[in-house]
Amino acid sequence: MRVDDYDSLVAIQRKCFKSMEPWGRDQIESQCRRFPEGQIVIECDGRLVASSSSLMLDFDDNLEWHDWKKTADSGYIRNHRPNGDTLYGIEIMVDPEFRGMRLSRRLYDARKDLCRRHNLERMIIGGRIPGYHKYAAQMKASDYVDRVINKSIFDPVLTAQIANGFSLQGLLSNYLPSDTESCGYATFLEWRNLDYTPANRRRHRRTIRPVRIGAVQYQMRSIDDFEEFARQITYFVDVAGDYKCDFLLFPELFSTQLLSIMPALRPGEAARKLSEYTPRLLELFAELAVRFDTNIVAGSHFTVEEERLYNVAFLFHRDGRIDKQYKLHITPSERRWWGVEGGPSMEVFDTDCGRVAIQICYDCEFPELGRLAAQQGADIIFVPYNTDTRGGYLRVRTCAAARCVENDVYVAIAGCTGNLPFVENADIHYAQSAILTPCDVTFARDGIGAQANANVETVIIHDVDLELLRRHRERGSVTNWKDRRTDLYDVTSLRQE
Repeated sequence: MRVDDYDSLVAIQRKCFKSMEPWGRDQIESQCRRFPEGQIVIECDGRLVASSSSLMLDFDDNLEWHDWKKTADSGYIRNHRPNGDTLYGIEIMVDPEFRGMRLSRRLYDARKDLCRRHNLERMIIGGRIPGYHKYAAQMKASDYVDRVINKSIFDPVLTAQIANGFSLQGLLSNYLPSDTESCGYATFLEWRNLDYTPANRRRHRRTIRPVRIGAVQYQMRSIDDFEEFARQITYFVDVAGDYKCDFLLFPELFSTQLLSIMPALRPGEAARKLSEYTPRLLELFAELAVRFDTNIVAGSHFTVEEERLYNVAFLFHRDGRIDKQYKLHITPSERRWWGVEGGPSMEVFDTDCGRVAIQICYDCEFPELGRLAAQQGADIIFVPYNTDTRGGYLRVRTCAAARCVENDVYVAIAGCTGNLPFVENADIHYAQSAILTPCDVTFARDGIGAQANANVETVIIHDVDLELLRRHRERGSVTNWKDRRTDLYDVTSLRQE
C-alpha cells in the first residue's frame, strides 16, 4: 500500500462499508509509515481492488481486544510493536465488482506469510458479521454466529474467515458502534501459526516447501457447443480452487472434444479448424486461473502460427501471465494424420511455486529433455498426454517415473479417457493419471504420490515438498543427479549456447 492509494481505498470503503466513516488520509499515512509491510493491496490492471491493514502487538489476555479504537489506536497504529508476537488485523476489504475471485483468501494468505516471516505466534482479528442485521429481530448475536459456523446461515465475512482457518474465541459487543450491519458486534477470531518457535526453544519442525498439485483425468464425450465445454472446464478449476491447488494439469489435446460440434473434416483440416478456438480458450483459462487462484497447465491445443500447425501447452499463471511450451517430438501418427510440426525450443518457467517444465506426451520419452529441465532448475515436470491404448499409456508412465529417478524431480501426468465417436484419430482413449516422486524412503511408497483409477473421470490431488527434493539430492540413498559423470558425458542445449 502507498499513501497515493488513498482515494482508491476510500472509494472501496464507501462501497463495502456504507454506514461507516472511511479512513482519513492521516491514518493511511501513519499506517504506511509505521508498518508498511503490514499494509497490503491487490491491483488488477493498475486498478486497486482489495486491501488489508494490520499491525503487530504483544499478546496479553488483559488487552482490551473488545475496543477497536484502543487496539488499533483508532487506525493510526502508533502502538505497533516491531518485536511483537501477534499480528492484529484491523481491516480487509474487496471491491464488490471483484468478489468471487478469492481475493480475500489471498490477502489472508499474505497475512499468514507475514506471521511466518516474523515468527509470530498468532493472528487475531475482530471480524464483522454484516449479515446479522437481517436476523437481529429473530435471534441473539451468539445464536447467529453459531449458525454461521455450522453453515446453516451464510455470512459474507465470518463464513470466509472460518474457511481460512480462523477459530472463534468470543463475541465482542460495541466493537464498532457505527457498523449498523453488524449491529455493533464483532467476532474475536484467532489463527495459530504452527511454524512458530519461541525464542528460548530450539526449532524441531523441519522446513518444508509444500506445493499442491491437481491432475484432471478428463472424459471425452460429445458436446453441443463451446459453452458446454467451458462449463466442464470451469467445474474442474473450481474443484482445484476449493482444494487450494497451486497447479492444475489438464490432458494433452483434450480440446479435440470441440471437434464433436464441427462438421466432419479431413484430420489435417479439422486440426487447423480447431485452432480457431485458440483465442476463446486463452480468454477462458486466463480468467479461471485468476478467479480460482490456481496455476493451470491447460493440457495442449492445436495452434496455427505462420501457417504451421503446432501442438502447444499453455501455462496460465494465477497472476494473469501466460506462457507456452511447444511439443518438440512429434509421433508418426500426429505427423501423418494431423500434419503437426515440432516446436523450436524447450522452456523452464518461473512460477510462484518454483520452476517447472512441461513435456507434452511423447516428449517425456526423451530423457535429454528431463536433464535439461533439471539443469535449469525445474523441480516439477508436467506431462499432459493423450493415448489410445494401454501400451501407449505405459510408455508415457514408465518414462515419467524414470525422469523422477534420473533427475530428482516430481512428475505429474494427466490423460483423457472416454471416447469421441466418429472423430478420426481421437475416437478412443486410455488413461491412468498420476503424481510421481523419486523412489526413496522419504517419498511415497512405490514412487506414487497419487494415482487415479484407470479410465474413470476424476481429479487427483497430492502435496509435494520441494525442500524434500533438495535434501534428497544431497543425502538420498542414491544421488543420481549429484553422481552424474559429467567428465564423461553431458547434455547441452544448442539454444543455450
